[in-house]
Amino acid sequence: MKILLVIDMQNDFIDGALGTKEAEAIVPKVVEKIKGFDGRILATRDTHEENYLETQEGRKLPVKHCIRGTEGWEIRPEIQELVKELPIDKTIFGSLDLGNMLQKYDEWQEKIESVTLVGLCTDICVISNAMIVKAALPEAEVIVDASCCAGVTPESHRQALEAMKVCQIEVVGEE
Repeated sequence: MKILLVIDMQNDFIDGALGTKEAEAIVPKVVEKIKGFDGRILATRDTHEENYLETQEGRKLPVKHCIRGTEGWEIRPEIQELVKELPIDKTIFGSLDLGNMLQKYDEWQEKIESVTLVGLCTDICVISNAMIVKAALPEAEVIVDASCCAGVTPESHRQALEAMKVCQIEVVGEE
């Protein structure tokens, strides 16, 4: 079984509160990646509550974003319509629930051969979830498609890709 993980392709990270031109540029690439993927497709959704600014993350990044129920929290419509399963809501960068779910699926249902990650932000949530997947499925190939990811800055995107390579995560799609 091959899995595509679409990480946090939400309005607030694309053109909302924390959006960037790099994030906007990958939307059509992510759409094409999903359309061409032969396997199970899952998506994560960064999810915060109204008290976000009172949390540790909110104190360190005081920009309200991905507040449950807001337009910014929603996954970009052209992406959501291609992902048949409900998004996996996560309250922090990496999802232990996601890692546990993949591990159980691998052990009890079908062996997971590879997990490919795309989405936002390379240097925060993509790298965090790639590391969790690598820990949960040490024998599965973990792949990040750099052409379908964007970071907070182009430099932090590149740094995250290099860090993942050192951790035996395959990085494809680099320019």
